Amino acid sequence: MSRSVTRTAGVLLALGALAYTAWLLEVLVRTGLDPVRTYVSELAAADQPLGGLFRATDLAAGLLVLTGALTGLASGRPRRPPDAGVPTRARRPGRARRPWLLTGWIALAVFGAATAADSRLPLSCAPTADPECAARETAGLVPATHTAHAVSSSLAMTGALAALVALTTAARRYGRWPLLARTGPVLVALELAATAWTLAAVAAFEAGKGVWSLGAGQRLQVLLVAVWLAVLAASLLREER
Repeated sequence: MSRSVTRTAGVLLALGALAYTAWLLEVLVRTGLDPVRTYVSELAAADQPLGGLFRATDLAAGLLVLTGALTGLASGRPRRPPDAGVPTRARRPGRARRPWLLTGWIALAVFGAATAADSRLPLSCAPTADPECAARETAGLVPATHTAHAVSSSLAMTGALAALVALTTAARRYGRWPLLARTGPVLVALELAATAWTLAAVAAFEAGKGVWSLGAGQRLQVLLVAVWLAVLAASLLREER
């Protein structure tokens, strides 16, 4: 793959990482939501004053990461045809034989697509901040977008986790992207811990046992994904061909 395509993927992913951290604006502007207790996605709920802004940044983040991942996936194509007349086992391994790269780019594309879809399926209200909204959600009296949003959010995070593991493994196994190879394992471990915290907090909230700082856990989870994306982007931009 040409250097220009590599740089394109890196720039797209860097911009995607930036857009994916737009929720940090809550530090500067009043949203009315407690960041320690509420879902990040509640910032984009239909009844929130800045919901339109956060839905737009989520859409941008998803599309940028999706495009960057597809560009990265294109980089996995072999730069030369198979060695003619050479037995299969004797051929030099090409990029087409790097399953961790293929899996990682596909998972990252799934994350981007699901994040974009998530932005088009906003919550109608903020259940962790509004008891009436929580009651309606429990009673099944909220729009179907609540269920659809839960599905797309779960798919996005599953894709992100798979991408983190697969591309970090690829960096270490194939001797590529030294920056990601060094820092990736730590970020993956932190991301898994943050995900466990978030899932436990969600289960507690749904069981009526409090929120367990759900918002803090999820914000850490999302922030670590953005940091990892930035590291991947920097690795691509530094890569020499």
